[in-house]
Amino acid sequence: MSISVQQMADRVAELMEARLRVKGEGLAAKLRRGGRHLPRKVLAAAEALARQAEMATIPRLQMQVDPEEAAEAYDACVRYLKPLGAGARRRALLWQMTTAIATGLFVTLVALAATLAWRGFL
Repeated sequence: MSISVQQMADRVAELMEARLRVKGEGLAAKLRRGGRHLPRKVLAAAEALARQAEMATIPRLQMQVDPEEAAEAYDACVRYLKPLGAGARRRALLWQMTTAIATGLFVTLVALAATLAWRGFL
């Protein structure tokens, strides 16, 4: 029981490090450092999983660990944090660069047109 909950917490911590680039030892530390980058529902699920994993390490509290709640929290976290493939990351980066360049060109052309109109050349 405690091993599986701890493994779930470790997997979510690995995914947080891979996807959000959050450093720290364990899920609780990573949530403190990078929890603000998660949506509210995923953050709540990750915090619940961290609590369950912490309870699972204490022998007196192991009986209070709810495996269904831990599994639901794990599923919610993994669904959100599942890393993108290399091709999808490249396409996303290319799309971001293209939109940044296009936005810069648009703003520059609008500023140029406004300046020319203000000076009376248009």
